[in-house]
Amino acid sequence: MIGLLQRVTRASVVVADETIGEIGPGLLVLVGVEKGDTQAQADRLLERLLGYRVFADADDKMNLSLQDTGGGLLLVPQFTLAADTQKGARPSFTSAAAPEDGKKLFGYFLKQAQNAHLDVASGQFGADMQVSLTNDGPVTFWLKV
Repeated sequence: MIGLLQRVTRASVVVADETIGEIGPGLLVLVGVEKGDTQAQADRLLERLLGYRVFADADDKMNLSLQDTGGGLLLVPQFTLAADTQKGARPSFTSAAAPEDGKKLFGYFLKQAQNAHLDVASGQFGADMQVSLTNDGPVTFWLKV
């Protein structure tokens, strides 16, 4: 699984002119599911996201995690993260999970996140989404498990 996390001051997802998820300060995470990804990998990615130290402490050092700050977590499914861009001018999605597998694993991931963290919102799998954010820093990290 792939998680592209961005530290934000705010973020939201709109589908069909309706806001379906939004957070204040916290993490926006674009989530990609690849063929063969498992629930164990989803659990590990969530553990890393919640504990990843990307927020400033009193000394302005990145020493605090989302668990430490209690910030929001906005999870957005994005199959294009699994693209192979090594050759040509068009990405290949052969490594991306089949839609039904990706939807199932993203649903599991979201449920686990909601059980582990207080402020969790999400995008909608397979929908045409408009994602807005204010990246804080900017701070962006790519995690793969």
